[in-house]
Formats: sequence, C-alpha cells, structure tokens
Amino acid sequence: MSQNELERLTRRYTSEISILIGPESDIPAPDVGTNPQVMAWIMGTYSMNKGYSVLGVVTGKPIEVGGSRGRFEATGRGCMLTARLAAKHLGISLEGATVAVAGFGNVGATAAKLLAKEGSRIIAVSDSKGGIYNSKGLDVDSVFRYKKETGAVVGSKDSKTLTHAELLGLECDILVPAALEGDLRADNAASVKARIIVEGANGPTTTEADRILHDNGRFVLPDFLANAGGVIVSYF
Repeated sequence: MSQNELERLTRRYTSEISILIGPESDIPAPDVGTNPQVMAWIMGTYSMNKGYSVLGVVTGKPIEVGGSRGRFEATGRGCMLTARLAAKHLGISLEGATVAVAGFGNVGATAAKLLAKEGSRIIAVSDSKGGIYNSKGLDVDSVFRYKKETGAVVGSKDSKTLTHAELLGLECDILVPAALEGDLRADNAASVKARIIVEGANGPTTTEADRILHDNGRFVLPDFLANAGGVIVSYF
C-alpha cells in the first residue's frame, strides 16, 4: 500500500476499535508491519474521537508525540542483554560467539547489531524473501543499509544465499528466531544445533518443539523474558 492508503486504513481501523482500546484498557503496540508512524496515526484518531489528546493510548510512538527514547530498539536490546546473561551462565564468551538471526526486522536487526558490538560474529540473517550466510561474519550495518535500499537481505555484499530452514539448522552458538510465530516446530526443532535460542519473536517455538529442544540440551530463553524490552520501556 501507499503511505496514504496505509494511513486511511489505520485511521478507519482505529475508529472501529476505539471502544476496545484506551490507556486504562488495551494499549496497542508496534509489531510486524507497523512502526512509530502507525502508532501516531492511531493516537491521533483516538484523540480526535475523544476530543482531547490521549498520549497513553498506544506505545511505540515517535519521540515528537510523547514516545520514549530507546523504545524502537528496546526489544532487540533485551534480546542481546538476555543472550549475554545466558552465555555467562553457560560459560560461553560472547566475544567470537557465532549468531544466526531468523527475521531481520526491527527486533532481529537491532539484536544483530548489538550482539556484533559485543564481539559476536553474525554468520547468517534472513527475512521474508530469503537468507544470507558468511562463515567469517556479515557486516551487519552494511546488510541493514542494503535491506533499506532494496527491501531484502539477499544479494548483500560478501554473502551467499541460504534458505530460512537452512539458517535454523546452522551450527552456531546463538540462534535468534525473531520472525513469526511457530517458526520452530515438531518437524524442524531436532535440526537446531544452536546452544542458546533467544526468542525474539512472539511464540516462535511450539510446545512440541520446546520439548524437543529441551531434550536435546538447547538452552531456550522464552519470549516473555527475551523480548520484553519493548513493553518494559513502554511501561516506564
């Protein structure tokens, strides 16, 4: 959709759900396909219907309209922080640790950037159009710029293509499933070789997959811990 179409859809949708949302009831937050601008449209429409500004109706707003500094990066930062604590608990050094990130959106890209700053080697990332791999490590900032320009990570400099399924089964220290719900299932969980799984997405592991990962000695950081950074910053 064009920006205008997206705005019209968002504002109409907000009008329809305005009886269900509010600062003291349900507070929408950005997720797949949305961003701070969408949150601003929701807030603006809800406020118009109320007749006064209601800043607390959504979280993830732009700074200019009452948003919190660091909110955009908070979920990915939480993934990095919990990964760092898990690595310390297991006696793994983040310096040089190999990382694969499934889902190079807001959460996955931020987690990848911050883990790279910790000295980790980001060997693979993927998005909805495919994945890329480099055993020596990807230049995360370069991949981020390439995706911004082209809309995909595939074709990024110094990388070879791999599928999303291949990425999930890579030999690595840390796997960050930050794409969609149910990414790790009964049919693919046994192929996961990562020592630590950091659930960046909401519900990326099914109940059956969780049991398989546990039985195989994989250390899973559940979503309600690993990706709670966004909602924590929103609460503050």
